[in-house]
Amino acid sequence: MSDQVLITGASRGIGRAAAERFRKEGWRVINVSRSPCIVPDVVNVPVDLAVPGWEPAVEKALRDGAGQGRLSVIHNAALYEHDDALTMDADHLRRVLEVNVVAPLVLNRLARPLLTDGSSLLYVASTLGEKAVKGVASYVTTKHALIGMMRATCQDLAGTQVHTAAVCPGFTDTEMLREHLGADPAVRASVAGMTTFGRLITPEEIANVLYLCATTPVLNGAVIHANLGQIER
Repeated sequence: MSDQVLITGASRGIGRAAAERFRKEGWRVINVSRSPCIVPDVVNVPVDLAVPGWEPAVEKALRDGAGQGRLSVIHNAALYEHDDALTMDADHLRRVLEVNVVAPLVLNRLARPLLTDGSSLLYVASTLGEKAVKGVASYVTTKHALIGMMRATCQDLAGTQVHTAAVCPGFTDTEMLREHLGADPAVRASVAGMTTFGRLITPEEIANVLYLCATTPVLNGAVIHANLGQIER
């Protein structure tokens, strides 16, 4: 009997690396995203988490794997928008909240009946979940909320033998970051220089941390900053 993991946004970046890591360990992997995950033997559930009504497809994929052992849910999908806290439109914030905060809430509810001893609910937050920078107000706001949800999840699961954690990546070499930085090599080098190691984090490094969290209940309620020692400026 194998364990299973549901990962949102496993079509690229950290999510895809996590799918590879868990498949390597023999887990059944479900990808919930608009695009398919190319990792072999991943179960793809093509939905847009920004559009309500996706629950039945995800529930079916979870039900098909029922009885597989432990279940981990990794809330990885997120919208990263350029916006400002003082000028942002309310509907814009609602759309970001739908993916970054509401979808994890709904997924937790769908997964709850299948969470056996050793199962976990894991949140991919950000270093911006506990601080802020200019120009990404909705992302900062929702990542703060995600850490709060993790802490609430920990308390509400007390006594169940199900654990939770939030992993806060720093500057990770993903498609999302590259799109945000643009094509200028100098900008990329400047960002890489903001870690004490002088390089970007690889998605595989964050995937390893997520696997550790999924298999290590003592980390229950933990906020883990995986950022190579970010230099504060």
